[in-house]
Amino acid sequence: MIISFTQDDGTVERLSTDDLSAREAAAVEKALGDVQWARVEALLQLQEPDALRAVLWAFRRREQPDLVFDEFDVPGWRRRLKARIERAEIEESLNNLMLQAISSKSEDTQIDLLTPHLRKLADDPADVDAALDGLGKGHLVRRRQDSKD
Repeated sequence: MIISFTQDDGTVERLSTDDLSAREAAAVEKALGDVQWARVEALLQLQEPDALRAVLWAFRRREQPDLVFDEFDVPGWRRRLKARIERAEIEESLNNLMLQAISSKSEDTQIDLLTPHLRKLADDPADVDAALDGLGKGHLVRRRQDSKD
């Protein structure tokens, strides 16, 4: 997952949770009240301010080891901090959906319902189309584009 932080001068710093060490991820879990990492990721997808702040805090501690989470703040967090999913997470979501939908033979319908949400969360919305192509569901992208014409 990518956390983007817009600095005061307008530049955007992009931080990947994949770059956190195990200790840093554990510190994020602890800062959020001893939650499991899967819950941290869910909170990030929901744009929950403490989760966003905790990840940024973990990265900041690399250069400021004495930085205390309870004292770390991000004024204007709503416009400055965003969490976005990467292609691997998009593919994982689509694969999980496919496994659930295969027995009901409604995977196209369910993918159509999930796709707008994935595009909104995606760091690069084109990754959604690429992931659909990888699943053999590229026709859904083409169908969606044809319906716009």
